[in-house]
Amino acid sequence: MAGDKHLSAFALNCSLKPTRASEKSSTDKMIEDLFSALQKHGVSGEVERATDFDIKPGVLSDEGDGDEWPGLREKILAADIFILGTPIWLGQPSSVAKRVVERMDAFLSEADDEGRMPPSGKVAIVAVVGNEDGAHHCHAAMFQALNDVGFTIPANAGVYWVGEAMSDVNYVDLKSVPAAVQETIDMAPSNAAHLARVLGASSYPGAK
Repeated sequence: MAGDKHLSAFALNCSLKPTRASEKSSTDKMIEDLFSALQKHGVSGEVERATDFDIKPGVLSDEGDGDEWPGLREKILAADIFILGTPIWLGQPSSVAKRVVERMDAFLSEADDEGRMPPSGKVAIVAVVGNEDGAHHCHAAMFQALNDVGFTIPANAGVYWVGEAMSDVNYVDLKSVPAAVQETIDMAPSNAAHLARVLGASSYPGAK
């Protein structure tokens, strides 16, 4: 195991399917594979399905009565590494993923006296799955949003699998993970854990 400090990770699965759905989620499978790779680097954590929570629309950290985003926000900020998993729909990140980053807009106005936003020093990975083109677009959109609100993006942190267009084969149905995808699944956690330890030992100085 590289490094001595145990690290924590929190993953948010932004599938359109709730956990109670009988259909298996390819996004869950990708996140599970990432957690298996993270364990080799002393990282453990948990995953939640965003659709199991009432995430109100809005750009505040708490939108009031019934809003369950504050609890998820707490878990995201408590972890050293945040994993956002999203399927591709119509070439776009899921609407659930977009709502999640919209809620993070609140971080922009929650900076400390040194200009550091709440996710300062936190590392982010984005996992994308789908049966159509759009993985790079999804990564670009999600990474830009996460970086804007204070997360740090490691090298090679965009993990994805895209199946044959208009095919009914999903990532969760694969008998084995393609070698190129597995290399990325191994590389992203390695880089993320390394960067999280670096930032944990020496945090950002701030702008003042």
